[in-house]
Amino acid sequence: MFADAVRTSAGVESAFQLADYYPIFLFLGLLVAFVLGTLFSSQLFHRLGLKPFSATAVKLMPYESGMDPIGSARMQFDVKFYLIAILFLVFDVELLFLYPWAVVAYSDAASPAWHENFGRLVFWEVLVFLVSLAVGYVYAWRKGVFEWR
Repeated sequence: MFADAVRTSAGVESAFQLADYYPIFLFLGLLVAFVLGTLFSSQLFHRLGLKPFSATAVKLMPYESGMDPIGSARMQFDVKFYLIAILFLVFDVELLFLYPWAVVAYSDAASPAWHENFGRLVFWEVLVFLVSLAVGYVYAWRKGVFEWR
């Protein structure tokens, strides 16, 4: 069968050969060389005085949104900010669940056995999932989460 065959619990497979991983090692070596070369050249330019940065009073000022910072940086944020962020994550995760289901359920390559055994069950599970998200959305809307003051 195979010249260097190994019998495993999964069947007969070809034996491990380090030569198969040479491109990965070559890429890793080039990556390390690039990083070290970049660090070395940046330090060399800095030591020789060829740095592009010259410290001026304007460049040393703190910068935030084009305005001078006023007050403490440790101010409290409104809870609404966090609620909007959590709602965004919920609906983002919803799409993560819906894309694989839609691909498997409506693909031409999907096996008829899957449709026969799991098609209706998965459809109703996805429907329950969407209804629960809709109920949560309506609840958040009624509580005024989306009203920014």
